[in-house]
Amino acid sequence: MTIEAVIFDLDGVIIDTEEVWEDVRRQYVASYGRSFLPDTQDRMMGMSTGEWSAHLADEVGVPRTAAEVAADVLGQMAERYKSDLPLIPGAVETVRRLGERFTLGLASSSARVLIDQVLATAGLTGAFQVTLSTEEVPRGKPAPDVYLAVADKLGVAPAVCAAIEDSSNGLRSAAAAGLAVIAVPHGVYPPAEDALAAASLVIDRIADLTPEEVAALR
Repeated sequence: MTIEAVIFDLDGVIIDTEEVWEDVRRQYVASYGRSFLPDTQDRMMGMSTGEWSAHLADEVGVPRTAAEVAADVLGQMAERYKSDLPLIPGAVETVRRLGERFTLGLASSSARVLIDQVLATAGLTGAFQVTLSTEEVPRGKPAPDVYLAVADKLGVAPAVCAAIEDSSNGLRSAAAAGLAVIAVPHGVYPPAEDALAAASLVIDRIADLTPEEVAALR
């Protein structure tokens, strides 16, 4: 058995946006006189658009429907990405380097509009054979749905895929789908110990990942 495909997460792996997401959503919630619950930020990491917008509407109490919350926040995020994309150093080069040896997919909790904008701004449109948002599968991370769907669309078994993830829910999702998991822990939002334990390889920087390390996972 050998690794045939590599499936990247987006936020926290290619772009460093957790702080941007937190800033935009906190300001949005505050504009309605509300504030995050103690566990809101941790819970939303890895959630699909429908899941986090429902959380902000139904549990945090923003007086808008979940659909309206999603449209508002996604619009603000897309505008930021057009002019100020926080690429993680070495991420674009790593995508291209791994793409020379492996088939590439992308499994993101971001909405489709944001995935497409990020790839366009980063010059990575076409680098991935398959890109999927968790809004395009039944359940968001930590459920395995998005990774299983990407592997299926790539035409490969999950067991011959490697996933690159940073968050607790992302790591859990990839592990539950049966992929070999590579963790790139986020410095500000480190994954939980149980989630990190599912990783076969833990690296400090995405820029350091080599095709040889990926191939050695199986």
